[in-house]
Amino acid sequence: MGQAREVMDRLTTAMIEKDKETLAGCYAANVVAYAPDQGELRGRDAITRYFFGFWEAMPDVRYEHTARYETGDVAIYEGIITATNTGPLRMPSGETLQPTGKQLRIRSCDVAKVENGEITSHHMYFDQVEFLAQLGLMREMSAQ
Repeated sequence: MGQAREVMDRLTTAMIEKDKETLAGCYAANVVAYAPDQGELRGRDAITRYFFGFWEAMPDVRYEHTARYETGDVAIYEGIITATNTGPLRMPSGETLQPTGKQLRIRSCDVAKVENGEITSHHMYFDQVEFLAQLGLMREMSAQ
């Protein structure tokens, strides 16, 4: 296992433990991340706030690895995120949604570039339609 996977494993552990300091320390000061619901996030503080917003809305969040890859300075992690929405969820629009009590099971993929023991680029992927539908925030599409 190389440096990229070591850093991503440390990040995953920090996320599971909701360890804000360790999570922030996994990222370079000038890191740029991309999230499907927020777009570009610049800097470790912005990324840490992003994750903590989800943790406030879903304090029981868990992550299950389904695959881990590494090539050079890039780590790719696929997994399943499970959680229950028991707290308010801040939306990209700025509005806050009240807890739905719904359980989620969402597929995710993370691609991170690591330099000098820190993540310098992090692309996060998850299906927003799947996320909103499982929260009960979208009408089900009917077959026509």
